Amino acid sequence: MIECAVLGRLEGREVKSFTLTNAAGTRAKLVGLGCRLTELHLAGRGGRMADVVLGYDGLASYAADKNYFGAICGRYANRIAAGRFSLGGHAYRLACNEGANHLHGGTVGFDKKLWSGEAGTDGRSVRFAYRSPDGEEGYPGNLDLEVSVALDDENCLAIGIAATTDLPTICNPVHHGYWNLAGHDSGDVLGHRLAIDGDFYTPVDGALIPTGEILSVRGTPFDFTAAKPIGRDLAGDFDLNWVLNGRPGELRRAARALDPVSGRGFELWTDQPGLQFYTGRHLGPDISGKGGHPYCRHAGFALESQRFPDSPNRGHFPSARLDPGAVYRHRMEFRFFVET
Repeated sequence: MIECAVLGRLEGREVKSFTLTNAAGTRAKLVGLGCRLTELHLAGRGGRMADVVLGYDGLASYAADKNYFGAICGRYANRIAAGRFSLGGHAYRLACNEGANHLHGGTVGFDKKLWSGEAGTDGRSVRFAYRSPDGEEGYPGNLDLEVSVALDDENCLAIGIAATTDLPTICNPVHHGYWNLAGHDSGDVLGHRLAIDGDFYTPVDGALIPTGEILSVRGTPFDFTAAKPIGRDLAGDFDLNWVLNGRPGELRRAARALDPVSGRGFELWTDQPGLQFYTGRHLGPDISGKGGHPYCRHAGFALESQRFPDSPNRGHFPSARLDPGAVYRHRMEFRFFVET
């Protein structure tokens, strides 16, 4: 079932919301501003429902959001060193919005754009679209994007991204949801258990730019090959890209997360080569979340399937280049479960 509503107006246009509800009572709310997942109500043990994604109450808060709550980020999510890259012999300079570097699409990325949206005829999906014009935030080429979100009766939330361009460009949009499977207002996620299906990671410098190395996680705090509490080896924060096992382009499991108290969990499956795991060090009580709840540090964690950070400047990293006539595709499936 899909319910549509108008939340307000922005830039003279209506901002729509779409609420998907399945046979299990799971409810997902999506908003056209930033193509965001703003609510996900999920049952735990005993059937107790909780909203497990961080977010805000009002449209104005999302318009001013600096944390990318639930948004699609891009054109190139994550970081590009010095906001510079070359493509086809041409040098490009992007907006630098994190010190000297480019982050999540720049000053006004996809998270700040108003996407058009429409309910699917199948009664369980929503489709959003946005055209990123040539030169936006410094990127070459017109980029036409389509994002589909579907919730089935087996409690799988599937997000698919497709994009085409009329000039050679780079493309790496991601979904940037923050998860707290105990409930968005329940405190930190350090007791959640997490496994990541990645035997290697890409180390970074002090500005979180990859050094270019690809190292084994064995014997490091980044070893999540066996499930462990997020907080067990945490020293400040995790904000790093894991190299996922398996063949990029094929859908395979990337991670498994579980809140042992409520029993709520999910497996994330994706076709992308990398996964950014971030534990929300920038969150704090100055952020007033849904219901006026102040979020603490580590109030949620993000798992962003992606190309690697700074791939356009690292020839041995998976390519993020998109050419005319080709189609960029990116699929994520959050397969929810309750552990009894």
